[in-house]
Amino acid sequence: MTMEGRNLGARDIVTSSPFLRAKGPRRSPWRRAAFTSASPGTSQGRAWRLGRLVDMEAEPIRRTYTSQRLELSYVVWGDEAKPPLILIHGTRDHARSWDRVAARLVDRYCIYAPDLRGHGDSAWAIGGQYSIIDYVLDIHALAETIGRAPYTVIGHSLGGSVALLYAGTFPEHVSRLVSIEGIGGMWRRERTPAHLRMRQWVNDMRALERRQPRVYPTIEAAVQRMLEANPHLSPELARHLTIHGVRPVEGGYVWKFDNFTRAHSPYEFNMEDARDIWNQIRCPILIIFGAESWTQRGLPIDLSPFHDCRSVVIPGAGHWVHHDQLEAVMREIDAFLGG
Repeated sequence: MTMEGRNLGARDIVTSSPFLRAKGPRRSPWRRAAFTSASPGTSQGRAWRLGRLVDMEAEPIRRTYTSQRLELSYVVWGDEAKPPLILIHGTRDHARSWDRVAARLVDRYCIYAPDLRGHGDSAWAIGGQYSIIDYVLDIHALAETIGRAPYTVIGHSLGGSVALLYAGTFPEHVSRLVSIEGIGGMWRRERTPAHLRMRQWVNDMRALERRQPRVYPTIEAAVQRMLEANPHLSPELARHLTIHGVRPVEGGYVWKFDNFTRAHSPYEFNMEDARDIWNQIRCPILIIFGAESWTQRGLPIDLSPFHDCRSVVIPGAGHWVHHDQLEAVMREIDAFLGG
């Protein structure tokens, strides 16, 4: 199996894979345990792999890279001789949220999906501050670690916003871009006066400092919470997202994400800056919305800063469009990517 284009500085976790097998230095037991799909409980993890959600023969390889002194995690599906594709998840999500999308694209691409800082198996930010510019920096560090530009990039929600800003900042690094629900939130926040944003942020950060993560006594309890928060999900998909989204603690399980990711910086990109960056994007763009998502309520979304852009609204889908209507989303993505 060819390993052309691979950056040998990346640290790998070995998994069984017919696509590629990578070796790396041994990790401490607690880090290795945190990186396995069985981490929520050994027997449950094994059972879930046997009844896997998608028709793929292998778990992805997990690797790590460094950005701003943080050790960040990402997974890799497929043959690294194939064109590179980066998948970027949304807030309080994780890389394995992309499994079904990856299964549909792995025959054409080598797929790289990071856990953003503060999410999944990646390190939490020191001090608890998370800004979109930090995520853009982390994606650039990942792209440099992989060393295979230009990339096709697909992002959801926060990940879709990050993808757009990255493509405008480094247009030479992105060949095609799909942003799923990646614009609406930025438009809403620009209407709040600066002094109110600052006060809200200070109050939120102080409240989060006192907040303790909720402990779920069983995996099933966490799955039920996932279903309550996301009623469009099937029980099978909710379980998959939960298995990869929790870690064991005394008395049960907690979500892996840092609660401080709930706070919004008072100084996010304003729309003048965003438009300037979006205007620098030179690759084709597909923007996907869910018809039942909150992004479809309120202000209309102006796509005029984009040069080569097509948008589509998927019926019967909420904010997690690729979970709610996978087939419809993949038809749009396949047509856009030329599949």
